[in-house]
Amino acid sequence: MSPDDLKKLAAARALELVTPGMRLGLGTGSTAKHFVDLLGARVAEGLEVVCVSTSEATEAQARALAIPMSTLDETPELDLTIDGADEVDRELRLIKGGGAALLREKIVAAASARMVVIADDTKLVERLGRFPLPIEVVPFGLEATRRAVLAAMEKAAAPGELVLRRKADGSILLTDGGHYILDAHPGVIADPEGLAAALSTIPGVVEHGLFLGLASAAILAGRDGLIVLGSLD
Repeated sequence: MSPDDLKKLAAARALELVTPGMRLGLGTGSTAKHFVDLLGARVAEGLEVVCVSTSEATEAQARALAIPMSTLDETPELDLTIDGADEVDRELRLIKGGGAALLREKIVAAASARMVVIADDTKLVERLGRFPLPIEVVPFGLEATRRAVLAAMEKAAAPGELVLRRKADGSILLTDGGHYILDAHPGVIADPEGLAAALSTIPGVVEHGLFLGLASAAILAGRDGLIVLGSLD
């Protein structure tokens, strides 16, 4: 099976968790996109749900499939969020934000009774940090924030390069919230909780891509089948 087929397999298993009347959070990224497509097909067959998206791209995809959409202002408590991850360890700690939607993804996940991650099994790691850690920052005072982030990484024993994310044309990428992304390259994050706490104290940091204590389960698809971490109940 191709990597894309594996992502579809994980998305299909997650769809089995959806029951009529649920309030769902819809994630962002290639695997979450498959879930939204499958959900759209079920909605077309008569499944009644209401959904909140984690990005403008997911919102547009869902509306094109006639999935009923809401906002967290209208629907502030969600039953379940299905989202992807850039990395996940066996303690269900995540790195997210490769698609630059980490702020909205974290807000939606925090508003949900359960968050289930779907991905292919290449996203499973023993220690986080191989994938660059996205850090969403305000444009004002960028250099001061950058230096503070580097100091926080050093203090948390996770030093590494810090790169301002740009689009293919060289212009600075703007998130849906109008912020910048600094991608940290520590290689290994030995203490995710310590780094998360340090980053959260920096005024220019809006949010970081360490998702800790949010996921209740992960469905990872590999060539030998599905791996489930945590509980799907």
